[in-house]
Amino acid sequence: MNLNQSQRFSAGLSVIRSWLTIAIVVVLFGSIGLGWVLKSLLVLFGLILVTPVVLFVGLRWWLGRNLIQGTCPSCGNPLTGLKNTQTTCPFCGQSVVVENANFQRPTEPGTIDVQAVDVTSQTIE
Repeated sequence: MNLNQSQRFSAGLSVIRSWLTIAIVVVLFGSIGLGWVLKSLLVLFGLILVTPVVLFVGLRWWLGRNLIQGTCPSCGNPLTGLKNTQTTCPFCGQSVVVENANFQRPTEPGTIDVQAVDVTSQTIE
């Protein structure tokens, strides 16, 4: 037997040894009445695997319902915000509120929002 074959043989034995150890532990837990320990470990392992998936799907669902995309009422650049929150436009610095799935400027009740038009003047001689 050459050296390479003996290394493969010892690597194969280590794999068999680890599976055999796991099988012996399972049989021992079952035979002495400690199956509940093994079952609780399996449930814990399942929860560790399932919880991140559920959290990821839940977060995507919540963001899909609460994330609003629109334009800034001052500068017209695209904005993204959460429903019923106040944010600041990163382009113009205007404070905006998300109401009714639209971005609006926060104003006191009774304030009329107008848009000014620049008119050039000419002098008459």
